[in-house]
Amino acid sequence: MTPLVLGSTSRYRRDLLQRLGLPFDVDRPEVDESPLAGESPAALATRLAEAKARAVAERHPGAWVIGSDQVADLDGRPLGKPGGRDAAFAQLRAASGREVHFHTAFCLFSTAQARPHAGLDLTTVHFRSLGDEEIARYLDAERPYDCAGSFKCEGLGITLFEAIDNRDPTALVGLPLIALSRALRAAGYALP
Repeated sequence: MTPLVLGSTSRYRRDLLQRLGLPFDVDRPEVDESPLAGESPAALATRLAEAKARAVAERHPGAWVIGSDQVADLDGRPLGKPGGRDAAFAQLRAASGREVHFHTAFCLFSTAQARPHAGLDLTTVHFRSLGDEEIARYLDAERPYDCAGSFKCEGLGITLFEAIDNRDPTALVGLPLIALSRALRAAGYALP
């Protein structure tokens, strides 16, 4: 079987990929994640997923490499990982009673192949109206400072929402496994 490498150090992506039962290695992509002038959140996620896959593939010739990126979008502006409580509080307050769009891209790339397999998933999260005390309680309980949008939908963060609209529930966590499975089968991996 052709070696498979996850070009990400995200524990969330690693845990998701483990669901597929394929052996894989992990390597850190060294990519500048700054948006380009005028770049949409969807274009940013797509560009970074491919850039990460290509960067890691250079160190793993012949392997298939998975790059992925997720950009949260509130009114067309990207929301990054908050990194701390104050930024997370501000993100959740801004999202209160509104929709946030999550663009989750992946790229399956090998230096031995002519073109990559890629995909982009859109998830819309409908936040309920949140009071400051609710936001504070949530942040104290889960500390989602390494998550775009300042929540963990697979944890207590699910209580912040009215609804989630998407085609693939794994995309919101960080890696769209339905589309990725299709790409892996096309690359020759045996999946059910």
